[in-house]
Amino acid sequence: MNIAVKLMHRFKDYDNRSKLKIYQDQTELIRSRNLQAWEDGQLQAESLRLQKEARSGTPLDELLVDAYALVCEAAKRTLGLQPYDVQIMAAIALHKRFLIEQHTGEGKTLSAVMPAYLNALTGEGVHVLTFNDYLAKRDAGWMGPVYRFLGLTVQPVQAGMSLSRKREAYAADITYVTAKEAGFDYLRDTIALSEADTVHRPFHYVIVDEADSLLLDEARVPLVISGESDSSISDGFLFAEVARQLQPAEHYDFDEFQRNVYLNEAGAAKAESLLGCGNLYDSHNSHLLTSLNCALHVESLLNKDIDYIVRDGKIEQIEEYTGRVAENRYLPDGLQAALAVKEGLQWSVGGRILGTITLQHFISLYPGICGMTATAHASAMEFKAVYMLQVVQIPPNRTNIRIDHPHMIFTHKEAKFKALVQEISSVHKAGRPILIGTSSVQESDMLAEALAAAGVPCQVLNAKNDAEEAGIIAKAGAFGAVTVSTNMAGRGVDIRLGGGDPAQTEVVTKLGGLYVIGTHVNESVRIDDQLRGRSGRQGDPGASVFYVSLEDELMLRFGFDKAVRVPRQDEALDDPLLRSKIAHTQRVIMSQNFDIHQELNGYSDMVEDQRRILYAERLGILHGTKPMSPAEQRVRLFYIDAFWADHLAYVSYLRESIHLESLASRSPIDEFHMQISQAYEQIPAKIDHETANMLKRLNGSNDPAKWDEFGLKSPPSTRTYIINDQYLQNKRSSWTGTTVLAYWLRPVLRKLLWPVLKLPKY
Repeated sequence: MNIAVKLMHRFKDYDNRSKLKIYQDQTELIRSRNLQAWEDGQLQAESLRLQKEARSGTPLDELLVDAYALVCEAAKRTLGLQPYDVQIMAAIALHKRFLIEQHTGEGKTLSAVMPAYLNALTGEGVHVLTFNDYLAKRDAGWMGPVYRFLGLTVQPVQAGMSLSRKREAYAADITYVTAKEAGFDYLRDTIALSEADTVHRPFHYVIVDEADSLLLDEARVPLVISGESDSSISDGFLFAEVARQLQPAEHYDFDEFQRNVYLNEAGAAKAESLLGCGNLYDSHNSHLLTSLNCALHVESLLNKDIDYIVRDGKIEQIEEYTGRVAENRYLPDGLQAALAVKEGLQWSVGGRILGTITLQHFISLYPGICGMTATAHASAMEFKAVYMLQVVQIPPNRTNIRIDHPHMIFTHKEAKFKALVQEISSVHKAGRPILIGTSSVQESDMLAEALAAAGVPCQVLNAKNDAEEAGIIAKAGAFGAVTVSTNMAGRGVDIRLGGGDPAQTEVVTKLGGLYVIGTHVNESVRIDDQLRGRSGRQGDPGASVFYVSLEDELMLRFGFDKAVRVPRQDEALDDPLLRSKIAHTQRVIMSQNFDIHQELNGYSDMVEDQRRILYAERLGILHGTKPMSPAEQRVRLFYIDAFWADHLAYVSYLRESIHLESLASRSPIDEFHMQISQAYEQIPAKIDHETANMLKRLNGSNDPAKWDEFGLKSPPSTRTYIINDQYLQNKRSSWTGTTVLAYWLRPVLRKLLWPVLKLPKY
């Protein structure tokens, strides 16, 4: 590590310690407000006083000590929980709009109650964004007695709630809701033609739980609302059959990281012969090329039980970072249809997209943002660059004594797998609980079968049985428990030694606590740390180790198999330098992915800026801040939505084909910005023109029945979903058909254009 980096780390450590010293001093002040002798009525009267102070304009910083002291006493009386000093320090940092790193098992849920209460005193509402519906309902129910004791309201939002119940939940002082559901509700509000059909109120302050998963891993996921469609795609079997007859290397090639696939000349000739279509690259064959491309993409790059599962006759995407089913998530239509054909299923075509927003842009709508996670420090640079959030590391309540063993590195997968089974069998004989983190559903099932054959019973937690998650995790620390799981990121549930049985806890503690084994290393150190962090909670003993082979995907991608020239062997390699190189590679990948994310954000940022400008105008019309008749209000809202949907369709088309601009030595992103700017500038005139024409046809009628007669109404039904087209760090990216079509056309266009444009022969 060079001197500059060392100095930077020292400065960050000093800055972190300085903040913690300030928070510790404030914590002592909070502790000094001894409220034990107060009657319940006195505490509630004090809470009412604080509400009046906050709503009259008193800065919340001045109320913090009194408010936090109240919450501490209320938590003790209603929940039997006395916050630790470090939990109070974390709560202060959250109010100060920092992102806190608080170790697993340190009580983030209770830490969040203090800033949520303080910021809710203004009456403007607080959202606590969770990773899933289960956690939203659990945390609202668990912490609810504290808020209610102090005179505030709390509600969870759940998917499928009625409009009226959601409006009531968002009107509460504190609302627990998943980031995705809050985002979908926001999208529904953006196309509402009546204020009565909206559920959100103006955003104020948000606490993001599992912040690394939501703010980074899921940040670029586009949330979508579209009109329903009754049509379906079923004529893809021909293309699927053609794709199956094409062979890798002979007929198609992959890019260097095997994230995309494209035909070579032999493959194009073979496809033309099978399809009987003539030149596949003729413009009139573009639909054939797109369909074939999608079929080839899903056939060669998307793997069942790794990228998706089939359950109850439906294809369900698997979240890369958690191993859970990604609810309501689809590939772009062409790829999703091809995947359905591959699995012999039907797929309904998506309707017209009416609105879309990424989680990153949605969360940035809140004026006050803070967050908490167990693994933030490794991505501190990205949090600061994207959200202007600084990371504060909160010390544990009890010193972490977990032993993190060096990686066990093997020359080939078979040796790694054999050693894994032997190690698990050996440790299990003593009764020590073991948690094994695997890379996929497929691997978790395969390991479970091997353990069963070795006489080791185990519980499996993956996308196929994620509904049983809480029960499986609750028992993962019990004596003799062996749990095989996909990634643990965002699980939100602690593993307690002894599985909650005090008698077992002592036995398991003497055995060394929970033993965590990773079957691979991830591109992101954060994801590895999420797995490690399941062991050693609250000063418990524990251990972790990662098993790696030079044939693992990450190792192959970065050439470790070629760089390490040793004969195949069954024993692990004892090479500290190799371990160091793996850690260095992870840091490099994280930096590269950050740069890629920043570049990709450049495409969506301008579209979001345009949306906000147009939506601000729409909101003014909806709330009646601009003088106009009810008819003009309805017509303008209708055409704003119609032309924005047209704009989104154009943006999607442009985004997928803009890569071709690089062939002419132009910057794709600059060209993209220029073209969408020109298109957006035309929208106001179009809205004015169509509004004037419709008002003439209506002849000034304010009769809603007349509006419906002319089609000025919301879509009869809509659906919300997630498009899985973000850059995936560990898996293959899901480009749409048009994107990969553009990629395929590169060699063809290069041959045509090189003599004219003098393009480099790369």
